[in-house]
Amino acid sequence: MSSNTNNSSNDDDTIPLTQYSLALELKSHPVRGRGVFAREPLDRNVLVEISPILFFNAEEYTNYGKYTVLDQYTYCWQGGFALALGLGSMFNHNSSPNVGFIRDIPNKLIRYVTLRRIEKYEELCISYGNHLWFEDESNVNTALSDSDDEPFPFQDSSSEEDQGYL
Repeated sequence: MSSNTNNSSNDDDTIPLTQYSLALELKSHPVRGRGVFAREPLDRNVLVEISPILFFNAEEYTNYGKYTVLDQYTYCWQGGFALALGLGSMFNHNSSPNVGFIRDIPNKLIRYVTLRRIEKYEELCISYGNHLWFEDESNVNTALSDSDDEPFPFQDSSSEEDQGYL
């Protein structure tokens, strides 16, 4: 897991996210681009974001979306693809993520929760799964699975009983 050792929050590319009750900020990473960073430590099992999604049905996505930059920011969704709004599209990838997400299909939301304690100035990262379109700097020595099954922390919350998780 990569952490930011530059403790300065005064960089021109840093955007404090003061609307959130958690101390988070958007910063540029030299390899991964813009990402979400903690300005204060976060405990395990903290809800850091609830992102509404913009849904694209399969035909719409196949005809238009996959030929745009949106292709790099969409999640597989029941019946098509989804673009996470808010911070949901700003989490970078790490093969050992410190944030997991739960797709709440009936409510068209994605919930992001810390999987372990996150230190001050550390980047919050999710796993994009096994089918990456870029070289994974966080997992260079590990072979990727050909399985279409996504490993934990990916979950779908598609039944009403599952809605009480967060």
